[in-house]
Amino acid sequence: MPELFHVVTADEANARLQKLLTLLDHAEELPLHAALERVLFQDLHAPCDLPAFPRSTMDGFAVRAADTFGASEGLPAYLTLCGEVTMGRHADLRVGSGQAARVHTGGMLPPGSDAVVMVEHTQAVDVKMIEVVRPVAVGENMLPVGEDVRAGALLFPRGHRLRPQDLGGLAGVGLTTVPVVVRPRVALLATGDEVVSADTTPGPGQVRDINSYTLAALTRRVGGEPVLCGIAPDDKATLRRMAVAALATADVLVVSAGSSVSTRDMTAEIIASLGQPGILVHGVAIQPGKPTILAMADGRPVFGLPGNPVSAMAAFELFVAPTLRRLQGAGEALSAVTTARLARNIASKPGREDLVPVRLERRADQLWADPVFGKSNQIYTLVRADGIVRVPLDQSGLYADALVEVRLF
Repeated sequence: MPELFHVVTADEANARLQKLLTLLDHAEELPLHAALERVLFQDLHAPCDLPAFPRSTMDGFAVRAADTFGASEGLPAYLTLCGEVTMGRHADLRVGSGQAARVHTGGMLPPGSDAVVMVEHTQAVDVKMIEVVRPVAVGENMLPVGEDVRAGALLFPRGHRLRPQDLGGLAGVGLTTVPVVVRPRVALLATGDEVVSADTTPGPGQVRDINSYTLAALTRRVGGEPVLCGIAPDDKATLRRMAVAALATADVLVVSAGSSVSTRDMTAEIIASLGQPGILVHGVAIQPGKPTILAMADGRPVFGLPGNPVSAMAAFELFVAPTLRRLQGAGEALSAVTTARLARNIASKPGREDLVPVRLERRADQLWADPVFGKSNQIYTLVRADGIVRVPLDQSGLYADALVEVRLF
């Protein structure tokens, strides 16, 4: 494959791949404590009302709201105490006209009552009577049955990624296990004669394997299960054998290519041979990450990422991450973003999208984004950065002092 790429935009590249994806159809049942950030395999409905009984939201007195209408400091309403509702117990008393029952936050409201007067708005007359100095409306300071969620209501749709509050909500209705999509297995294959294991002292002309670790971490972040498949040499037969073996046990294959033109050409040739329809995109109008490859091999996505760590990470975030989300049936991620003022000019070329790492600094109550310039093989360019600023295709750069959107790492 020639070095002169037929580049497409990032959006077009993703569109070509996404229309060929099919959802993973394997599920597993997990306990709530193990389900954080997992994606639901099916819709979940509430098996019961929440709350299951009318509850007080304040310490105070359960009353009939009509008995407090018109109450004021100068003309309080006098109510007779009929008892107290014990926390965690059924209310075994009834509030009649002109009566009140002591209740506590979260406790059950007794039958006959329809509101709660805050204890701060009452005065004790004696052990059997209180005066109410402010009126309450029906339903005030209480939760009726099903106020939070009704039995049978849709709690979460298929594809929802479970957050901490979601797990609490499921526990509240008694759902202690959930069906989730099995994590997509992502085979990560590094290549290049110059690449050695991270625990090896590099010889002359060699570099440690950075991509396997960064790509594995990115895979976990979007719900995938990384499978490190080692480092393939710049030998066509060996590379193809390792790629075939890696793809055979995974849902997705990611090859981080060597830096030379010959290696990149060989990687593209091997990816094209793994299955149909083969390569969909070879070359994307982004910087860094231009030589990225997107392919499908008999229903499984295959990616050829540049060997330079910054390029590989940028391409992963743009193409592999959304693919893993879609395989799980999850929607687009709501990336953490912030707005900052650009500290320096960023030059760019129209016709490509530039992804520029920035470091965030607060100066006199203003957030500033300072570009961290560096070559795409310098991993510490990203280590020193807090996020990415994207320069659109149709712009020749961004000027200092402009307000920019920063996508946080």
